[in-house]
Amino acid sequence: MTAPQTSWIDSANDGNTHFSLQNLPYGVFSTQGQALRVGVAIGDQVVDLNALDQAGLLPEAARGTFAATSLNRFIALGQPVWSETRRRLTALLSGADAALRDNAALRDRALVPMSAATLHLPVEIPGYTDFYSSKEHATNVGRMFRDPDNALLPNWLEIPIGYNGRASSVVVSGTPLHRPNGQIKLPNEARPVFSACRKLDFELEMGFIVGKPSALGEPVSTADAPAHMFGMVLLNDWSARDIQQWEYVPLGPFNSKGFGTSISPWVVTMEALEPFRRDNPAQSPEPLPYLQQQDKNAYDIALEVALQPAGAAAPSTICRTNFKAMYWTMAQQLAHHTVSGCNVRVGDLMGSGTISGTTLDSYGSLLELTRNGAEPLTLADGSQRSFLQDGDDVIMTGYCQGDGYRVGFGTVSGKILPAR
Repeated sequence: MTAPQTSWIDSANDGNTHFSLQNLPYGVFSTQGQALRVGVAIGDQVVDLNALDQAGLLPEAARGTFAATSLNRFIALGQPVWSETRRRLTALLSGADAALRDNAALRDRALVPMSAATLHLPVEIPGYTDFYSSKEHATNVGRMFRDPDNALLPNWLEIPIGYNGRASSVVVSGTPLHRPNGQIKLPNEARPVFSACRKLDFELEMGFIVGKPSALGEPVSTADAPAHMFGMVLLNDWSARDIQQWEYVPLGPFNSKGFGTSISPWVVTMEALEPFRRDNPAQSPEPLPYLQQQDKNAYDIALEVALQPAGAAAPSTICRTNFKAMYWTMAQQLAHHTVSGCNVRVGDLMGSGTISGTTLDSYGSLLELTRNGAEPLTLADGSQRSFLQDGDDVIMTGYCQGDGYRVGFGTVSGKILPAR
């Protein structure tokens, strides 16, 4: 089915809105005095899916899954139900089916202004894995901390590098985070000190939500991997660079990454992203057979990062890049994650790793943008940043550009509070 181009909700037809009729991302919201439930974003409105479900307008197979505090029950129903629900919503919101448009009482119950909705963590996340899949980012970091002429470790071009993060500290956009404390090894000091992080950073990432579980011992192929993905979110995997530099050898990040990961409240479905699939980046050497892919698994998603200091009148855009340049695709990440027999569960979150391009203004972290603090950024208000200061608000946004419409993710933001 080809989605109609316009909706009877006028704000959805603004070519700049992230939440066009072609998008229909899912989230969890509440309003004053009412419980959490599942909604879909369109224009400047949230569609209350529980209200539509109670009115009998959504698929019978999804009955009762929208009066919930997370998307997990709906996601677990599987791809046929996701697609049927999307078709029903498209018909209702385009006016092809007038049951919502022409029912004033139902419209009053089911349409909630975005400004009146409180958005919550959309998914109950059993597990969180973060990858390291941008060749540009890995090269930049390798040049700074290892050998400028041999920036990539030998395994980087062979496997999608990843580590298991903390699902417990994944938070929804807008949740402030305290500057972490930990051990820091200062230059020329024999032993570490206990200190608040002095090199706090953001990491511009995307994440995908697992929609179809796999069994223990059963690998997922690159061909089958897309069927295991429900949708994508913006992701900021905050990073305490100085704590990380001391702790990451020999087993990798721990306290430096576990204090917080922020995701956007709206989950954009893989079905909505389908028109924006692009050719996979060239890979050399050729990956081992289990990582080879026949389908297009890259996605054209324009991304930006802005930083707004406390008291500043407006944010300063400091990074523009695109997700399509990632060296390792999401299909390869999932294939590698499961090739050992590791199982995945509905709601698992998989982060892409920092997304960086080839130019200075496309680097997805302050570590790269300031060359580890050596070349501070000057913001619009005249202040400078090597790393994040208390009170700084980091705002990330991203969207796919269609013909006269956008499929966007909204924003993921977070403010830094002082260390406890």
